[in-house]
Amino acid sequence: MALAVTSSSSTAVSNSSFPRFSSSSDLKASQFGSFHILDKPHASSGAVNLSHRHGLVKPVCAEPQRKDSVVPLAAATFAPEVDEQVELDYEQLASDLENASPLEIMDKALEQFGNDIAIAFSGAEDVALIEYAHLTGRPFRVFSLDTGRLNPETYRLFDAVEKHYNIHIEYMFPDAVEVQALVRSKGLFSFYEDGHQECCRVRKVRPLRRALKGLRAWITGQRKDQSPGTRSEIPVVQVDPVFEGLDGGIGSLVKWNPVANVKGHDIWNFLRTMNVPVNALHSQGYVSIGCEPCTRPVLPGQHEREGRWWWEDAKAKECGLHKGNIKQEDAAHHGGNENGTAHANATVGDIFNSQSVVNLSRTGIENLVKLENRKEPWLVVLYAPWCPFCQAMEESYVDLADKLEGSGIKVGKFRSDGEHKDFAKQQLELGSFPTILFFPKHSSRPIKYPSEKRDVDSLLAFVNALR
Repeated sequence: MALAVTSSSSTAVSNSSFPRFSSSSDLKASQFGSFHILDKPHASSGAVNLSHRHGLVKPVCAEPQRKDSVVPLAAATFAPEVDEQVELDYEQLASDLENASPLEIMDKALEQFGNDIAIAFSGAEDVALIEYAHLTGRPFRVFSLDTGRLNPETYRLFDAVEKHYNIHIEYMFPDAVEVQALVRSKGLFSFYEDGHQECCRVRKVRPLRRALKGLRAWITGQRKDQSPGTRSEIPVVQVDPVFEGLDGGIGSLVKWNPVANVKGHDIWNFLRTMNVPVNALHSQGYVSIGCEPCTRPVLPGQHEREGRWWWEDAKAKECGLHKGNIKQEDAAHHGGNENGTAHANATVGDIFNSQSVVNLSRTGIENLVKLENRKEPWLVVLYAPWCPFCQAMEESYVDLADKLEGSGIKVGKFRSDGEHKDFAKQQLELGSFPTILFFPKHSSRPIKYPSEKRDVDSLLAFVNALR
């Protein structure tokens, strides 16, 4: 993800002295970072105070200039006037806006915070955010994080978005000294061995932290359906539980998530309808796009988030930018383990429920492993019900079981998280969820399904080659 700040005005804004461009070719580099004062800024007459905080929010220009602000000079261009103190209960506001459209939520956010709010821009959902902001007719700002390891297609998207909306994106970069120290001490690809958190902390989280200190609110493209394990309870607006804003301290920043309740396919319908720029990688099978070394296309039967940090467990697939939205009960199930060990008694509905799929107990799977001459071969999935990648392949696996019924091949499942996880790793070659094993008829050693194509045809080809 990238973080940048831009200022934009719509033709619907009256008395605006923002520059007008007849085409994208009129947008000159000399105008980068230039701002003009609006005669009548779009902002509420009262400043918004954060929930459970009782200090009057001052206009941005009343603050001393900060070196770590995203746009320290632009911040004083059209700050809202402060006539009286207004305090909002953001939990109540989130409840009030729960069924509101993304456009209505975006308009409310821009109205409340004016130039003190900016859109975090990186991918498809964020182009939708920019389009919604454009449709409100209000001035808006955009920021992006350039980690230094993005795909070329992502950089081309940034350029296309700038030209499409006649805006400039100002990027935040990681600290060169920190990146140099990390690479020199651990190499370019240490995250494949010890996890992505350290690299993301240097290249994403710390630059984001610096950027947000120049704002009082930010807008993200988080959706509940992006990662069921970590994002399923995102509110449309909240006091940011992790990052600090311009005034400093916990509670000094508001986070808006206008598309929290929107499904991924609806986002794409909107993007196609509005004919806006999108990342060319999407047409190559990429759904969730981050840095180049940590992003790959998803395959049939895979959840969209499985294309990120694929070598790690499902519940570790967050870079730290939105860790405040991880559900508390999930964090408890982790037991402090970043690799996401879920408790076996977690309150979650089971999956792969079908008369064609045999539910194996610990004793059952142990006996199956011990047998050297089985009466029939078995296909078994090692799974965790909370795992979004297991959930994504549920339909194809059950369909396969139905097709194999009566064929002489047994299809089973074994829940391998919690107290069974160590056993599954040591005895069943569990690497990550889901793992699929084929137990041949006349062999004690199971054969691990090597592909991540989990559609029915691919699984059936694997079974037919071994039956």
